[in-house]
Amino acid sequence: MSAPPEMPELVTRALRMSLERGYVQTSRSETGRLLATLAATRTGTIAECGTGCGVGAAWLRSGAPKATRVITAELDPELAHGVMEMFEHDDIDVLHADWTTLADHAPFTLIFIDAGTARTTEREQIVDLLGDGGMIVLDDFVPTASWPPIVAGRIDSLRQAWLSDERFACVDVMVAEDTSVLIAVRR
Repeated sequence: MSAPPEMPELVTRALRMSLERGYVQTSRSETGRLLATLAATRTGTIAECGTGCGVGAAWLRSGAPKATRVITAELDPELAHGVMEMFEHDDIDVLHADWTTLADHAPFTLIFIDAGTARTTEREQIVDLLGDGGMIVLDDFVPTASWPPIVAGRIDSLRQAWLSDERFACVDVMVAEDTSVLIAVRR
């Protein structure tokens, strides 16, 4: 058995910032490797909704073609400006703004958003940011093998809505024993 591939340098910097600031809500490595792989298939502009310490944006940039624009928005001023400084030479546009301001830069070929944010947002607000063939990656789901998807004794209505929306080809991918990601591609 061989060791896992090394972390991209951008990701290592973002993880270091997360540790230094005690920020534990970062994209997991399993999700990050998937993000980098999906970003490698995208041109145009890709976006992250909620930067945190920049781990998700770093994974997106590490996989995306050089000409693909990566943009991320963070409402917390301390985090946003710290990530701006960290990525100032890395072709990642960091906005100190609510993620909804990303609409000014749409359409996107890929949007990365966590399930928590998606649960508190009207779904069409997210869909409207996508171009034709655009992809939405939603992370932080609890894996489930049932249909309808049941988590903690309740139907996961967000997951059910994405998986059954006929405008999208959508799949629920378990990236680790305790987390899954939805990938939805606009038809």
